[in-house]
This record gives sequence, structure tokens and C-alpha cells, in this order.
Amino acid sequence: VTKQITGLLEQNSFWFETFEHEPVRTSEEASKLRPDYSMSQGAKAIIARVREPNVGKKFVMFVLPADKKFDAKKIKEQFGLVDISFANESQVGEITGGVLPGGVPPFGNLFGLDVIMDKGVLDNEKIIFNAGDRSFSVAMFSKDYVTLVNPKIGSIT
Repeated sequence: VTKQITGLLEQNSFWFETFEHEPVRTSEEASKLRPDYSMSQGAKAIIARVREPNVGKKFVMFVLPADKKFDAKKIKEQFGLVDISFANESQVGEITGGVLPGGVPPFGNLFGLDVIMDKGVLDNEKIIFNAGDRSFSVAMFSKDYVTLVNPKIGSIT
């Protein structure tokens, strides 16, 4: 997954930088190891199962600033969802081909998932995230992220 992401960035001639660090599981831990980036620049990826009326259940990815909390009520209202439940560790592993929680990158498109992004991600010129590995981070421009992933954008925090 790490190579897929850096490959996509290189193919599109997008600026990015990479960081190797101690393995982390939470946004708070990651933020402490990224001295040039604030926690709000972290792009947190959450995989959840949602249910849409007349469509049924499916997994999607939510992407939000790492310093914000997910607001299920807002999400249900904005996107017409009836139910939202977080994927467990084994479901995350199945969906991502073995990526562990804490290492899941905000590229749901690589896993066949629709991506719903909080508009707050665009408040920062650059974002940073773990890229398929709990000990490897990638920073890139938020506008380039939107170009590559094409998420639905709303207010989900």
C-alpha cells in the first residue's frame, strides 16, 4: 500500500515527503513524532459499515482532521445513512489486505471504498498520514489528495 501511494504521487508529479518513525497506533502518538506538522494536519482514516435506505450495507472510509471527532448524527443527516458502525480490526485487515488500524491511509479508493471527507481537511495546505504502515508517514498537499481520491466532502465532525 505504501508503494501504491508513493507511486501515485510520483506518477502525477505531486509534491510529497516521507517519514519513518516508531510504530504508532493513534493520531496523538503520530503527532508527537511529526515535529513539523500539527495534529490538525493529520488525516485520520476510519473504516465503517454504513446502511443506506434501498441500498443496504457497505463499508466506506471517513477521513477527518486528526484533532477532530467523528459526528455520526451529522453524517447520517448529510449523507442519508440509517446506521453507522466502526469496522473491527479483522474487518479492517480483510478490507485493506492486512493493514493494521493506525496504519490505514486515507486512500479508500485503493481498497474499493467510497471516501467521505470532512471539509476541515482542506483547512490545511498540507496533510500527513500513516501510509499503510504504522511506522511510515507521507505528507502531501491537501488539494492533490482531493484530486487523487475524489472524496465526497461534507461536515462530519
